[in-house]
Amino acid sequence: MSILPDDFTLLQVTPELETGGAEQTTIDVAHGVIAEGGRAFVATRGGRMAARLEADGGRLAQMPAQSKNPLVMLGNAARLIDLIRREKVSVVHARSRAPAFSALWAAHATKTPFVATYHGVYNAKTNLKRWYNAVMTKGDLVIANSEYTRQHVIAEHGVAPERVVAIPRGVDLARFEPGLVSAERVRALREAWGVPDDDRRLKVLLAGRLTRWKGQAMVIEAMARLKAVNDQRILLLLVGDDQGRKGYRAELEHMIAQAGLQDSVLLCGHCDDMPAAYLVADLAIAPSLEPEAFGRTAVEPQVMGKPVIAADHGAARETVAPGETGWLVAPGDPEAWAEALNNACEAGAARRQAMGLAARQRARKLYSVDAMVEATLKVYARLLETKS
Repeated sequence: MSILPDDFTLLQVTPELETGGAEQTTIDVAHGVIAEGGRAFVATRGGRMAARLEADGGRLAQMPAQSKNPLVMLGNAARLIDLIRREKVSVVHARSRAPAFSALWAAHATKTPFVATYHGVYNAKTNLKRWYNAVMTKGDLVIANSEYTRQHVIAEHGVAPERVVAIPRGVDLARFEPGLVSAERVRALREAWGVPDDDRRLKVLLAGRLTRWKGQAMVIEAMARLKAVNDQRILLLLVGDDQGRKGYRAELEHMIAQAGLQDSVLLCGHCDDMPAAYLVADLAIAPSLEPEAFGRTAVEPQVMGKPVIAADHGAARETVAPGETGWLVAPGDPEAWAEALNNACEAGAARRQAMGLAARQRARKLYSVDAMVEATLKVYARLLETKS
């Protein structure tokens, strides 16, 4: 039996569909609505994931949704009002702050139920920034992408607890299924990255766009400390796009060269086949310097049967079970991370494999995309009930 009414139409509003957890969740929820017989629109500037949306039967409403220019935001609101009325949109769902203003104005003007997902624990050092962040709490309900985020929203914005629903992000269990990843796909990535089949080093994968807070520079420091004591048992794979951050990429390249780590740290660039990437690796790490609101890159490898080392803050405390599915390490401390990498080596292949199996079982149960989509559709149904 369908959760949603027959004529349900969803409009999600997100800056871009380039890459990232919020963007993937947008695609997943659109897919779920279409599977239930509804229609799904995404208002966005576009991006490389737009083709996947349209392949699923979703529809792209292209506009400069990423803009923070007030005049452009007003223009976006007018475009959204027209779209909502023309397509008889049932629910508006905002997934980022700048487009949330346009979406909120449009929802109010058309008396359409409005929900926003608080995807990150945004810093607010001024009242103006706090007001800007609070737009995500002005809807009928707020979705938080972890219990960590939910508690932050309640404390930071004084939102009534019953108005904030924690729905962890989901992983596509059909896509992230080790048995469905061919040896050819894994071999193709090894060749592209220059990782020989007979390389016996512990292959450690850090997935994430190249930006300082994701911790790449800090982990290179940890690798330099290991090399200084002649520990060269690890091959570090940095997988992610610099998204135009040429200066940071150049800094990482300089650090690698200075420490003589050219053979031990590889900048692999963007990867379209993350399931195969996790099978190239023995272990994944998520060393974010700031707390992750959810942290998909700590969950996806666990679904693929790989243990994880994660920074001990944010939602990683929910997604990683220390000593069972991985390890938690002091954030931003290269010495602690060098020790953790050494401990992972010392644990041995059998212990890492057992942790990976436990990680897979736990993550499949808690973080399936189906569970996330179903919980989100129930929020939409709840909104429609309370508005009727």
